[in-house]
Amino acid sequence: MATRILIIEDEATIAQLERDYFELNGFLVDLCHTGNEGLQLALNEDYSLIIVDLQLPEMNGFELCSQIRQTKEVPILIVSAKKEEIDKIRAFNLGADDYITKPFSPSELVARAKAHLTRYERLLGKQEPVQKSEIHIRGLVIDKVARRVYVRNQEVIFTTREFNLLEFLASHPNRVFSKNELFERIWGMDSSGDIATITVHVRKLREKIEVDPSNPQYIETVWGAGYRFSV
Repeated sequence: MATRILIIEDEATIAQLERDYFELNGFLVDLCHTGNEGLQLALNEDYSLIIVDLQLPEMNGFELCSQIRQTKEVPILIVSAKKEEIDKIRAFNLGADDYITKPFSPSELVARAKAHLTRYERLLGKQEPVQKSEIHIRGLVIDKVARRVYVRNQEVIFTTREFNLLEFLASHPNRVFSKNELFERIWGMDSSGDIATITVHVRKLREKIEVDPSNPQYIETVWGAGYRFSV
């Protein structure tokens, strides 16, 4: 059965270009040109992936993304002429899985869409053996077997200790660990060791995985208690 996607784009030429490339790759494509219409389709129909422009009539793409994410766990790709970093940060914080700036390569857009679809299928358990070896959390993929980390589709290199710490925290989501506990688990020593290294390693992790390290969305500080990996 062909994969069904929704494209919400008000520029007719770009919308048709996107539709043509996806249809050539075997997708079923629904197309609309306003935010309100896009929201109604997104919430009432069953799509495997949604592509959203930010500058839409009636409702902008930020609000659209936020409302879709409240009820739908589906890959959302932003395609926009807005290139400022603050716009990308805002989109990711609202639940977007990827952000592509115009002008763009249609082939790259299709490739990224396929990658997100594959990862969402794994997350939902449709490919069970792969699911066991990977952690998927809001654009972050941790391959525990290959010891590789992908942040918004880009591979990021980690040291052995950094990877071990990230994997451990992500494998125990929403649980608070003290610095002493983390030092004992990752370094294999009791708390008489130099636990200040935990602070340093957490800072390095945030620099590598967070959109805005000063406002972390993954590794949160719980003041007086330790750290928590938020999902």
